Amino acid sequence: MADLRAMTALGAWEPKRVEVGPLVIAERVDVALASVAARRGRMGELAKAALKAGVPLPDPARHSGGDPLSAFWVAPEMWFVEAPFASHEMIASQLKAALGETASVTEQTDAWVVFDLTAPDLAPLLERLCNVDFPVVPVGHATRTVIEHLGCYLIKLGAGEARLYGPRSSAKSLLHALEAAADSAW
Repeated sequence: MADLRAMTALGAWEPKRVEVGPLVIAERVDVALASVAARRGRMGELAKAALKAGVPLPDPARHSGGDPLSAFWVAPEMWFVEAPFASHEMIASQLKAALGETASVTEQTDAWVVFDLTAPDLAPLLERLCNVDFPVVPVGHATRTVIEHLGCYLIKLGAGEARLYGPRSSAKSLLHALEAAADSAW
């Protein structure tokens, strides 16, 4: 009988965890993700529906929310909404039901690899990889940046914590870039 368990973005059965010096790179497979974009002229209605449904719609360059939904801004009137995969495997359908015709909702979970980065100081790593001045940006900062020619989203979760979204099709290349930068940082 076929084994139909889902594989990670890195092609393994279990999420990858890498430690380089003080840095921990943890692949996350427990995050459900969907995009939410306001339909033309319906931003006011979307804001009301999102508030009622508990869907955060943070300001530009921000990440907000918590239990169970969080979100980060990706473009004018567009956000990525995150939730625990265990309770939101069908996140796009759940959001569509809550937001109705006010927004276009697209499933994004399998399009991205998610890495959580933790270290006492992430600046030595990130300054080698992207143009985000990590020590200066506030907690909750979310931005699109380029790492090794890959369009990625970087979210500052704490002083020594970040979440990185990269294209799933380039998951191994992105992990290699993280490991190589970490080797030269520590």
